[in-house]
Amino acid sequence: MVHASLSRVGMVEGGAAAVVATLRDILGPAGTLVVPTFTPQNSDTSTAHVQITAGMSPMAKAVYRENMPAFDPLSTPSYGMGVIAETVRLSLGAIRSTHPQTSHAAIGAQAQWLMESHARDCHLGENSPLARLYESDAQVLLLGVGFDRCTAFHLAEYRYLFPDTPTRVYRCVVNDGDGRKWCEFVDAVLDDSQFAQVGADFLSAGPVCRDRVGGAVSTLFPLRAAVDHAVRWLRSNRSPEI
Repeated sequence: MVHASLSRVGMVEGGAAAVVATLRDILGPAGTLVVPTFTPQNSDTSTAHVQITAGMSPMAKAVYRENMPAFDPLSTPSYGMGVIAETVRLSLGAIRSTHPQTSHAAIGAQAQWLMESHARDCHLGENSPLARLYESDAQVLLLGVGFDRCTAFHLAEYRYLFPDTPTRVYRCVVNDGDGRKWCEFVDAVLDDSQFAQVGADFLSAGPVCRDRVGGAVSTLFPLRAAVDHAVRWLRSNRSPEI
């Protein structure tokens, strides 16, 4: 699983396509490349929506909400995930999970299995690609980004207080084949504000490899070890009210 910033890596001949091709070559025919392809822009309960509509009048916000496009896993672009993630999503043979806010895209031998059955009421928990990546003993590559972008830590949020993990209501606009409509569901409270600190502690205790790729510091580590560390860290340091 890759989280990447091409701008921090620097000039690469061939751009994002060359980076994706290199990663796939390294993985080989039996490997699978996974990226987050989140779409918070189609939800009126997301931080992205708050930022986008900041400063709008109530009428302008209502008009904007009425015209927010419904999520389509085949065509809706990701938001804020970077050009490398978008390149994977658009690659021939890529498969995308169908969650309308926190989808992932994958290409390679295990893409279908990793992406299938992403439950709508499970952003990044046991019925998401993250749980399957955990089962698969996957590796995570932070390519020019920090642990604050480490999506795998969200799986720990579902586990650290199970079955009493705090929940909230989410809303987003979807099209399930019968036209544009709003859906609402209850899922875990997600908060990445402590992820940088979780990662800093993991660096000192976990099986982590760090090196430079172009102009960027990059970090490679086992997803399972990171999630298990994050569960322990959250149980010791996070208040259940967060």
